[in-house]
Amino acid sequence: MFADYHVHSYFSEDTDFPMELEIQKAIELGMDELCFTEHSDYDVPTVVNCDYDAYFKEMEEMKEKYKGQITLKTGIEFGIQTHTTKAYEETFRQYPFDFVIFSCHQVENKEYWRQEPQKGKTQLEYNRRYYQEILDVVKAYKDYSILGHLDVIKRYDLNGEIELEKIKDLIEQIFEVVIADGKGIELNTSSRAYHLKSLMPSREILELYHDMGGKIITIGSDAHNADRVGDRVMESQKILKEIGFNGIYTFDQMKPKFHEFKF
Repeated sequence: MFADYHVHSYFSEDTDFPMELEIQKAIELGMDELCFTEHSDYDVPTVVNCDYDAYFKEMEEMKEKYKGQITLKTGIEFGIQTHTTKAYEETFRQYPFDFVIFSCHQVENKEYWRQEPQKGKTQLEYNRRYYQEILDVVKAYKDYSILGHLDVIKRYDLNGEIELEKIKDLIEQIFEVVIADGKGIELNTSSRAYHLKSLMPSREILELYHDMGGKIITIGSDAHNADRVGDRVMESQKILKEIGFNGIYTFDQMKPKFHEFKF
């Protein structure tokens, strides 16, 4: 199964790349499934959120146009904070998403990429605050499929990547909830594009998830243009097999479907 389950188009504020060109690239690559996951980050003044109605309309047009060539799924990337869970519950009730990524992009409406939550705090403090926010959200909010780029905070950590042991207790608590709830995580292949030293999440975190009994896992390029659609997806499947995973998952109407590795 060649599937990319984290892709953005011009329905996300951080790219103006046309959806159709990304679909055409996926078909050119021989991809089986492509899932768009447009951005939605509530209560952040600097963020323009996905126009859901326009997004669903174009997705339906693309599904019809490329029927028989590729399977297209309508996903979303919710940037949830503890105080926005109710708003996301309402959005989820209104739209028939196939797949929902829960990502932590902010805490207290402060954005990590702007270095706002990090200001005035030690590396240990802002890292533990990040993982505590994720833990609090997964305890309160259940309308998601997988956790997106779990350790993405390292992308914005000017002090480098924190040692796993310093945040491992929080990650274990997160995985306990995620696994018990039948949710999953993703292997996000954009780490090399951002010149990170490790996978995202790191191999150690992927191994921890597997060792704790985690099974549901997707692979996503986090592409914001056609050049990165499908990037390192098949290479990542080999890494997951080395760790001990037997396959990857896709989603349809929020239901996970297992695809065993054939290599």
